[in-house]
Amino acid sequence: MIGLTGGIGTGKSTVSAALRELGATVIDADEAARAVVEPGTPALAEIEREFGPEVVRDGRLDRQRLADLVFDDPERRRRLEAITWPRVREWMAEKVLEAAARGEERVVMDIPLLFEARDPKDFAAVIVVSAPEAEQLKRLVARGLRESDARARIASQLPQAEKVRRATYVIDNSGSGEETRRQVRELWERLEDS
Repeated sequence: MIGLTGGIGTGKSTVSAALRELGATVIDADEAARAVVEPGTPALAEIEREFGPEVVRDGRLDRQRLADLVFDDPERRRRLEAITWPRVREWMAEKVLEAAARGEERVVMDIPLLFEARDPKDFAAVIVVSAPEAEQLKRLVARGLRESDARARIASQLPQAEKVRRATYVIDNSGSGEETRRQVRELWERLEDS
């Protein structure tokens, strides 16, 4: 099992998509995080009790409202993580078991907060996607975030340099998309040969 991580706005989704194109089974923590708070789930009910009815709109989680409440408040963020992270891990573990039952050997777990939420020793290797902070900001603002919110989200994560230091492999996503895909292809070939 291989871990894939990187700071917000570094282009981890681009690398994840390239790995899928090469035949990897990618299990995405962001997908898990959405699944565990779908309408009617215990996690959504618990979030509503903890943070108030204003974080639910039309029966669905209002992600922006919840983000506004937790990103500037480390204690609230820890409370949210206590509700969601165990459920995300369980969802992902089920997907790993399903992949194993299908005989899939190369499973990549795409976890934005891998170093914050998991022990990297759980993985045969950890790939970190890296990009300069200026590029992260540019990408996040292009997605519609205010620059101040983008800076706050970057600051809330483990520093990029520390993620790179802990990585087994690093994909530098500061260049063109083709350059990133070339790095992913070369890395995937190395992993298949190992």
